[in-house]
Amino acid sequence: MTSPPPTGKQRKPRTGFLDEADVDVVRNEDLVRRRREQICDAALDLFLEKGFASTTIRDICARSGVNHASIYDYVANKNDALRRLLNQLWFRSDVPLLTDLLSDEDRPLEDALAEYLRETWDKKRKGTLLIYRSIPHMLPEDRAAMREREEKLMAEGGALLSRRAGLPPDDPRGITAANLLVFLSAFAPMRDWLQPRATRGDPLVAAVARGSAVMVTAILEGPEITEEPAD
Repeated sequence: MTSPPPTGKQRKPRTGFLDEADVDVVRNEDLVRRRREQICDAALDLFLEKGFASTTIRDICARSGVNHASIYDYVANKNDALRRLLNQLWFRSDVPLLTDLLSDEDRPLEDALAEYLRETWDKKRKGTLLIYRSIPHMLPEDRAAMREREEKLMAEGGALLSRRAGLPPDDPRGITAANLLVFLSAFAPMRDWLQPRATRGDPLVAAVARGSAVMVTAILEGPEITEEPAD
């Protein structure tokens, strides 16, 4: 059974996830899962090779082996394929969030950061590359959702770091330190083409975790940060 390209009715989003279109033409759940895997695997390779803007639905069909007449039975459009990919790669449930690791205040900061960097660099590399390359082409509502999620994580991570230092939960130093950690976790995947395997080895993870812990401590114990008045 085939259908014309739908706009894609948006289902109620799961917490922290981008909205995926409610495409339910095909009732065979196993077939839907397999076809979406084919489509998303092909889309990921093409988005990273050619860029989101230059990739067409026909490109995805050719790479995935799913014909053009039926691809819309599984994804609503190219943006829906991107959302599904980001939900799979960026919001992976098997990778601990920074906030989860920082919640254990008895755990040394350096040790928590080492696990955060190791897991993020190993399992979220493609998701990191995809999101930063695709942001300019995202729909406004998707960019807004990503920004809202990141700001929430920054606030929660900042509060946990501030608590470790005995600071108020909304102290700007905590948010600054949390932002630094997210930056460091995303920077390596975007630069590891220089030394592709370096970010997957323990020596670099240990070195960056140690340096990150020192920088975070310096920020938290440093002078109070005050916001500059707007011009």
